[in-house]
Amino acid sequence: MTGTAAGAKGAAGATGANSASNAAKKPAKNSENSKTSKPAKKSPRNGGKRRKGRLRTVCTVIARILVAIAVVGCLCRMLPASFQALPMVPVIVAFSPWFLVVAGIALVLALASRRWMTVFLAVLCICAQVYWQSPYYRWSDSLSNAARTAVSQVKHDTDDAYARVMTANVFKGNADADDIVELVRDNHVEVLALQEITQSFVDRLDEAGIESYLPYAITASIGDGGIGNGLWSATPMSHMADAEISSVASRMPAATLTFAADADGDLSLGDGEREIRFVCVHTTSPKAGQWSRWKTSIEQLRQLTERTGIDYVLMGDFNSTTDHAPFREVLGDRYKDAAESSGSGLEFTWPNDWGIVPPFAGIDHIVVEDGVAVGQVEAKSIGGSDHKALLATLDFSTMGE
Repeated sequence: MTGTAAGAKGAAGATGANSASNAAKKPAKNSENSKTSKPAKKSPRNGGKRRKGRLRTVCTVIARILVAIAVVGCLCRMLPASFQALPMVPVIVAFSPWFLVVAGIALVLALASRRWMTVFLAVLCICAQVYWQSPYYRWSDSLSNAARTAVSQVKHDTDDAYARVMTANVFKGNADADDIVELVRDNHVEVLALQEITQSFVDRLDEAGIESYLPYAITASIGDGGIGNGLWSATPMSHMADAEISSVASRMPAATLTFAADADGDLSLGDGEREIRFVCVHTTSPKAGQWSRWKTSIEQLRQLTERTGIDYVLMGDFNSTTDHAPFREVLGDRYKDAAESSGSGLEFTWPNDWGIVPPFAGIDHIVVEDGVAVGQVEAKSIGGSDHKALLATLDFSTMGE
């Protein structure tokens, strides 16, 4: 028993020693683990992938927003005239050419982020806008050398078949009258149409010397403090009218001028003549509370489309572009827009007074009969006005060819 007890005691001692030994080893193991459990270093490759992923997400979001804007713009442009009078639609449509730029940026970002549906929509918008805007860039200036030479003369030849014409909105009579007279003089303008004139502005125009270049005029009844429209000419007027049509927008004065019928014709020699009726146009601007009135004022111009036996030139602030369906309906098969017809490019005329923001909408027009040759279309700045002036050279000898 004594041996057994001693053995047991020895075993117990060995067990205690082993336990103590194990206990002593555990802290050492934990200490070793603590030294080796540092965070793993990030791989530069993984960081680059994450940055690329974030960039792709940003490109995707921006591309989708831009393509959505471009799609809305194209859809509004495609609306028939009856729906383009819905609130804000006329304003959106006025930006139509710029949706080409928006869609172009969306396309680049969509390609970079590999969003193929967005790419598809962007391409559709680009194709649509190119189709709609391309006529402005199909060079078709058909003016003869005789026409160009005639309108470049310092002294007006009012007996030929050509005319340099100009239209400008003078912003409630605030435009610089001297600027307008200088443009008339320097560009040899024979017919001038001005919108939003006041009596005080007409007085300033007279003081600036407009009569030295355009001595004949008709102004719509403007009354005391009123705002109206007017026509000035280098040649005598006939059949003058205070309002050529009934309009909800404004009184649109008109007058008939006589030109030679042929390219080599001369009225002073008794050659054949052609009468052209000029109308100063100013329709309602599209803004809150006036959407339907805007559409109506443009549609009322169709009264001139329905009149036969009279050749018209319509000049003024139409408050619409060729992207607006109501304006295109006015043009129809009879009339053409001078800027679009000449193919010299988009002529943006509004706004002209937003500081560093350039004009972005072509709402001023010179509209002529389909047979008239048009060229030298350009927009010129005027001090004090929110519109640029629009000029063009017209050749009436080509009518009926």
